[in-house]
Amino acid sequence: MSISKEFKDFIAQGNVVDLAVGVVIGGAFGKIVDSFVKDLVMPVVGVLTGGLDMSSMKIVLKAADEVAKKPEVAIAYGNFINTIISFIIIAFAIFTMIKAINKIRKPATIADAPPPPTEVLLGEIRDLLARK
Repeated sequence: MSISKEFKDFIAQGNVVDLAVGVVIGGAFGKIVDSFVKDLVMPVVGVLTGGLDMSSMKIVLKAADEVAKKPEVAIAYGNFINTIISFIIIAFAIFTMIKAINKIRKPATIADAPPPPTEVLLGEIRDLLARK
């Protein structure tokens, strides 16, 4: 079997296509949540913290030198906090979505399924024998 045939078979598998669709939708969903965090959540957090803008929080390790045209070296921990908040919101949204999907797709349990005819017949025989 040639490599091109193997590759074609691999790509044609449903799992690869499903994964590709999931990655694309996940990327788009990530952008929506990122906008939600930056444009809606963080301003509210800023108001609750007295106008604090977390995205500008940083620890300057080395100040910028405009004469030598060297940029500032800093640890931008505010962006890190924003990213953590974004991650928590994404994780919660995915959790909620999967929980809802699982409720919709709830598989029938064994107790919900009617017993097979042989079990019904055996139950009737057991009941008749118990009456004698």
